[in-house]
Amino acid sequence: MSHTINHLKKLRLQRSELAVPGSSPEMIDKAANSAADFVFLDIEDAVAPPDKERARKNIIQALNDIDWRAKGKTVSVRINGLDTHYMYRDVVDVMEQAGDRLDTILVPKVGVPADLYMVEAMVNQIEMAKGFKTRVGLEALIETALGMANVEAIAATPGRLEAMHFGVADYAASCKARTVNIGGLNPDYPGDQWHFALSRMTVACRAYGLRAIDGPFGDFSDPEGYKAAARRAAALGIEGKWAIHPSQIALANDVFSPPEKEVTRARRILEVLKEAEAQGKGAAALDGKMIDAASERMARNVLVVNDAIERAGQQHVAAL
Repeated sequence: MSHTINHLKKLRLQRSELAVPGSSPEMIDKAANSAADFVFLDIEDAVAPPDKERARKNIIQALNDIDWRAKGKTVSVRINGLDTHYMYRDVVDVMEQAGDRLDTILVPKVGVPADLYMVEAMVNQIEMAKGFKTRVGLEALIETALGMANVEAIAATPGRLEAMHFGVADYAASCKARTVNIGGLNPDYPGDQWHFALSRMTVACRAYGLRAIDGPFGDFSDPEGYKAAARRAAALGIEGKWAIHPSQIALANDVFSPPEKEVTRARRILEVLKEAEAQGKGAAALDGKMIDAASERMARNVLVVNDAIERAGQQHVAAL
């Protein structure tokens, strides 16, 4: 192991992330009572320009009126891009009026580390001015060629950054990629054309202690396609995926939850290796397969997620 180790900055259960337009109070209310781990209230792409101000006000009201934490929800707001005139008002109004009720801010189309620096400076000043005790995290949406070209430098940004998300639709547009469906596969490509981008972002996240989250799958009438995309992402180490429709929440929760047999095996790995250690051995065998220190690290990853899911379930029951 290198002497340089960047531990996970913030552990949050983020198997499913429900995208909700801030222009719809009804959808916001439903999201609060959904089974999603994470909810992001959107002022960006899901809201038309004439509705931006109203959406911002709806979101502020929802943050203040709904006890998201009691409902077991982590709540985020996706602000508008730094290249728009909406962004500064999004940060100022949301933070000043509801910053102590917010968990993270999702920054879209992050292209260079300085994009996060700007948002962080604003959030720092507002929290100090308002005397908020909670600390709002930042999440970066990597969805442009520039963002992917700089993804390692963005991941290394110090401060509030907790996670990075892959925004496949704008990324496809930025790269001029041919695609038939947001997050879907082009049959002319031999495999998954998003594999490289997802893998590169995930490696950057893990190198710098960030959570890695996959973005949307546009065809919500295709649950099998959604699950296949989620399984491919999970295989790379990604820990959650967006749900652009409530029907996708359960799919994400299922794919990104370790199966019971996997949890059982992880516990057995720790037990067998502990027994081997007592005998002065660094490796052991389980079910005819060698296990060692790397196996232990993989097993602990499974158990950390399982423990977080169990805690979330207990919190939900207590809130009923």
